[in-house]
Amino acid sequence: MSTNLFSPYTLRELTIPNRVWMPPMCQYSAAPSGEAAGVPTDWHFTHLAARAAGGTGLIIVEATAITPEGRISPYDLGLWNDTQVEAFRRITSFLKEQGTVPAVQLGHAGRKASTERTWVDRGRALTPDEEHGWQPLAPSAAAFSPEHSTPDELTVDQIHEIVRKFADAARRALDAGFQIVELHGAHGYLIHQFLSPQSNHRTDAYGGSFEGRIRFALEVVDAVRAVWPEELPLFFRVSATDWLTENPQDGREGWTSQDTVRLAKELQAHGVDLLDVSTGGLVPDALIEAAPGFQVPFAEAVRDGAGLPVATVGLITDPAQAQDILASGRADAVLIGRALLRDPFWARHAAAELGGEVHSPVQYHRA
Repeated sequence: MSTNLFSPYTLRELTIPNRVWMPPMCQYSAAPSGEAAGVPTDWHFTHLAARAAGGTGLIIVEATAITPEGRISPYDLGLWNDTQVEAFRRITSFLKEQGTVPAVQLGHAGRKASTERTWVDRGRALTPDEEHGWQPLAPSAAAFSPEHSTPDELTVDQIHEIVRKFADAARRALDAGFQIVELHGAHGYLIHQFLSPQSNHRTDAYGGSFEGRIRFALEVVDAVRAVWPEELPLFFRVSATDWLTENPQDGREGWTSQDTVRLAKELQAHGVDLLDVSTGGLVPDALIEAAPGFQVPFAEAVRDGAGLPVATVGLITDPAQAQDILASGRADAVLIGRALLRDPFWARHAAAELGGEVHSPVQYHRA
């Protein structure tokens, strides 16, 4: 019995062996400074290699900063120098040997930069005068929270420089062996900060109207697409909603699901091949408890409204649930996050349950 979950998927000239994909999940495990800053370690290799050996079709490496000040924390991965490139090659080579497609998420944290690891003081913000802390940058001089430093508002020249840095990081990603680049436009980080009227208060060409607020995102896409091979796919991760406008108890204006469908059409026209649909902001607890997979309708809306392929994420834990999402045409792939952290062999176990097949290392053929 074959299932959609284990059927291959082709974008441009790249075929991904199945639809069980691993989303980017920060490990905060790189060195915070010195020559090893941003360089993947044995922890990253083990973490990613285990999921590849477990049959995962596509692995997206965690948010990887395009510049040192673009890191979420000092312990993030980076692709701003060649030392990082060389270390990533070991990882991408092993993933390919297991039949897994290696991808990397490139991003800039903007006003959410300079924080502790999530398990240290609950990921508190680091001030610029603290060890390993720095001054964040953002579309507008508005702090993410009262605990965060007020960011410096980016000048137009600085915006153009960041666009170039995205392209530089994409070139390094290709040199490192990655076959897909995903641009991080979600979860309140820099690209999302430009998109949302909640964080973008600019009155120049990069703010104000919908067209102004999406300008930076499209410029980044164009710059990366110009250096990324025509035969390889480009992904974009979006927060489909800030959960502000849709929340009757919150009167603030934010990015909406309708905005996401509109943006998806523009991204497709600029060369994006798939939208990785998540959400941002404070998700109502009652919604999460009542509806596992609650983010799927947002992906479905993009697929139906823009005709752009989508991957969906968010409390998808059961193989039958994942299969149903694909079989009903609500998404083209599923991103399995926490369940893959708990079980690196989730894909293999799902295949056994549903009657599908995934790549298995020859060393495990007796199992």
